[in-house]
This record gives sequence, structure tokens and C-alpha cells, in this order.
Amino acid sequence: MSSLRAVALCCSLKRSPAPSSSELIAREILTALADHDVEGDVIRVVDHDVRFGVSVDEGDGDEWPSLREQIIAADLLVIATPIWMGQPSSVTKMVLERLDAELSETDEQGRLLTYGKVAVLGVVGNEDGAHHVTADVFQALNDVGFTIPAAGATYWVGEAMQTIDYDQAGPKPDTTGTATKTLAANAAHLARLLRETQYPPV
Repeated sequence: MSSLRAVALCCSLKRSPAPSSSELIAREILTALADHDVEGDVIRVVDHDVRFGVSVDEGDGDEWPSLREQIIAADLLVIATPIWMGQPSSVTKMVLERLDAELSETDEQGRLLTYGKVAVLGVVGNEDGAHHVTADVFQALNDVGFTIPAAGATYWVGEAMQTIDYDQAGPKPDTTGTATKTLAANAAHLARLLRETQYPPV
């Protein structure tokens, strides 16, 4: 199998080196992807000066262009987000807004540069909302050209109104681990298919 490249955007509200459940699930996804010959790195978005906006470069020191360069060079995009008030984090929403600029970026055959790239999602929180977050994020990613694999999300949700986070929890449920492995297998499979056979020209 040819090796693939993934970039994981951790959309925690916490700057490094603070512990992050979102980063933990992002790394677990990358570990599962490594079993399918996919290499990748985690980027904690708040560690970078990413500006609000909907262009590829907001100027004045905006660090999104360097993150975008890694996304465009990769075969797979991993988004890892916490749940806040039943919603994806504000950092996740900012990332999606920046990706909106990809609607104006095309190759010589008129395809978005995100066509042929696979996107998957990891969600963590101590309240309900994982399915809602998944629906919102996947809709946005698909709108800007990413392809979503079957079973492309994995999540852990702790007991409501409690303070235990994913990175503090004891043994993780088999369901989350199985979902992560399935996500990785399907995403790597789909990414290889798209690398070999790109979408038709527009």
C-alpha cells in the first residue's frame, strides 16, 4: 500500500501544554490510521495566530496559510472538537469559516483543491450533543469539497453535568475504540481510492 498523509486539527479552547481531551482523541485517530500506513501530525489550532475571516489569508500575521498548506498537502483531514453548549467549539467554527475560502480555489480542471481529500471527526464532551456536532461539522466539510467516509466519526460523551473529561476518564469504552478503528479503516480505504481515481473535471 502507498503511504498517505493526514493532518489533525485539534480544536480545543486550551493552549498547549494544557491537557486536552480533543488532542487525545485526535492522537488516537492518528494511531488507528497508522495501522493503515497513514502518517500524520496534530496541530492545536489555538497555538497559532489564526484570524477570523473567510479568505485563504487574512494578512497581518495570519497563520492560517501555513495550516492550510498542510491541509492541502494531506490526503486526510481530522477534526477533533469538544462539545460546548451542545455545539462544536468556537475554534472548530472558525476553522470551518476559513475553509469556506476553498470554494474559490480550483485546479486546472475546475475542481476544488479539497476534492479527493477525506475528512473524519473526533468529538468529546461531558454532555450530550455528539450527533448534532457531527452533523454540523460534516455538512460544512462536505460543502467545501471534502469526502466523508462511512462511519467517519468517533466520539466519547461522559455523564451530563459532571466534570470528568475524556483525558481523565478510566478505561475507555470498547464502543469508542471500535468506532475509531472503523473510522480509520474506512477513511484510509477511501483516500486511496480517491488518490487513484480523482473526481471528474467540472
